[in-house]
Amino acid sequence: MSSRALRKLHGRQELEVLSVDDEIDEEESPEKTQTAVVNPFALLGDDDEEDDEIEETNDIENVVPKDIPQQGAKKKKKKKKKKNKEKVEEKVEHGENMDEIDASLQEVERILGESKSTHIQDTEQSTVTSSMKALLTVEHKNLNPDNEMKRIFGSRVVQAEMSRRQPRNARARKKATWMSTPKDTWPPIGKIGLSMTLKETRNGVQYYIFEHSKDYQKIQFQFYEAVESLNPQNIANILQIQGYHIDALIALSDVFKMSEDMQMSAELLERALHSFETSFHPLFSLTTGNCRLQFKIAENRPFYLTVFKHLTYVGQRGCYRTALEFCKLLLSLDPDNDPMCVLLMIDFYALRSEEFAFLIRLFNEWEGHRNLSQLPNFAFSLPLAMFCQADKNGEDTTPADNLLQKSLMMFPGFLMPLLDNCSVNPDSEVSSHSFFSPTAQYSQSDALKQLISLYVGRCHSCWKPPEVLQWLERNVKVVLHRVNDKDPLVEEYNKKRKTRYQGTPRNILRHILLSEIKDATAALPQDLANTTVVSYDPLPPTDSIAAYQSPQRSLMPNFNLDEPAAPIQPAQGAEGGAQNLRQGMVVLMGAMRDLLNNIRPVEHPFENPQNEGDNQNNDEEGDDAQDEEWD
Repeated sequence: MSSRALRKLHGRQELEVLSVDDEIDEEESPEKTQTAVVNPFALLGDDDEEDDEIEETNDIENVVPKDIPQQGAKKKKKKKKKKNKEKVEEKVEHGENMDEIDASLQEVERILGESKSTHIQDTEQSTVTSSMKALLTVEHKNLNPDNEMKRIFGSRVVQAEMSRRQPRNARARKKATWMSTPKDTWPPIGKIGLSMTLKETRNGVQYYIFEHSKDYQKIQFQFYEAVESLNPQNIANILQIQGYHIDALIALSDVFKMSEDMQMSAELLERALHSFETSFHPLFSLTTGNCRLQFKIAENRPFYLTVFKHLTYVGQRGCYRTALEFCKLLLSLDPDNDPMCVLLMIDFYALRSEEFAFLIRLFNEWEGHRNLSQLPNFAFSLPLAMFCQADKNGEDTTPADNLLQKSLMMFPGFLMPLLDNCSVNPDSEVSSHSFFSPTAQYSQSDALKQLISLYVGRCHSCWKPPEVLQWLERNVKVVLHRVNDKDPLVEEYNKKRKTRYQGTPRNILRHILLSEIKDATAALPQDLANTTVVSYDPLPPTDSIAAYQSPQRSLMPNFNLDEPAAPIQPAQGAEGGAQNLRQGMVVLMGAMRDLLNNIRPVEHPFENPQNEGDNQNNDEEGDDAQDEEWD
């Protein structure tokens, strides 16, 4: 039984006690009768006020409202009312009608005692699961990048910008959700044919699947035909039919990204998130960490892809804390398989948002069953987080030094690419040593080279601060001395590198393709170039399951064997063909942008007010690189 129900039960019992007390003292003291009659209504009023306050703060977890000066008088009144309750209870304890009340109170206490003991037993039986669940628990307030922008720039600046960009009646027409804030230019969502179903529950974990209605399936088939036509305009026409079709929004977002219209690309992904969230099952929760979506189910994969792309845009805006929260959400959907390889980027957002304690805790709790130390990103981000935390608190950095030295001996191919990306020239002792040379005997496999290139390309900015570079330089010198002294760990780590990292799993290849980091994509295997990769479902798993199949169509519907082949026309010049293609893409992008901005709902008789067109400029971190030299 909850505390609110118990409080209401006590309130009803106190009313009964007061009525009994009125009958007893009616002839003796009329003044006491008046005082007793007033108290029940005051108590009811206080309970209602407390219930309203609890309901208002119930949506935001771990938030305690601060004391307001006007509430001081109410607190004093409550103390007086508690004294009156104690007096009334003392009087009734000697009365004849107290037996039933005592029995009811004892029964409530017995029930509460059993529930507490049961809860303690359940907690003791599932210690590991509860700790992992707490690690991946998501807070709703951290999913909104506007909240982080308010912490960085101030609420007044953000509110002024939002009010300037959105009309006043936008909030009245469209309800914001946890993961998205609908724009005034978006069409009304209505029923799009996308729903979520609870498939099963195992060991306290709930497994959900997305389902498509018959109408949604028909639009999905039209989307496949639009993709095969290789004409982005046909994909935009799908959104005219159904403005919240998921795959069409994802595909068109990539088209705008190729045309360098990042604002429209991010907005289309946010619209897809809004479509997903309005289709959630009532029991599906983003915060508990015990809801799963199997990646092998085709209808579930667009949600993974949309969240991944969205958090990438959020991180590019500088909202690293929000991006970290989306990483926790994405990892909680399938923590055992991690189909999007969130573990390869969660350390970056933890470092940029200065959540050092979270990163250290993640490594300590997951190292036993996930071997995070074998990933180059954790091998270097962990000591960096320990160093930053120790430096911030004025503590000893020896544990961080030892971990960094081991990581440099395990992954010597990390140093030179990092210094190159940081525009730092190493001294002659480091550059001339064979251990850190790319052509050294301690070579690395192609799979390991992909992981290192991915980490350096993404996280090199975390190593640019002067104090971090000095710390790195100091430990590099120590590693060189250990190599010269023939430390046995050097040869041991060399053998481990040769036996491990012999192949790249499919989820890592998928992550590299979506991350679009040049150094990492350049190291992809050649056989991947012969594989068909579509933007709305890149590298699906080999055990993919689809609830329905699209009707088989000929790859060349206009092909006729009896028709003679057309004569081959001479090819245009390379420059002329490229120029015509570029001009055509620019015209097409402008037409689609106007089309999306001019979409208006048919049901409303009035026209939506036009946007002011002032888009918020993306904050990009553009630190000027300066060449430095280690002395």
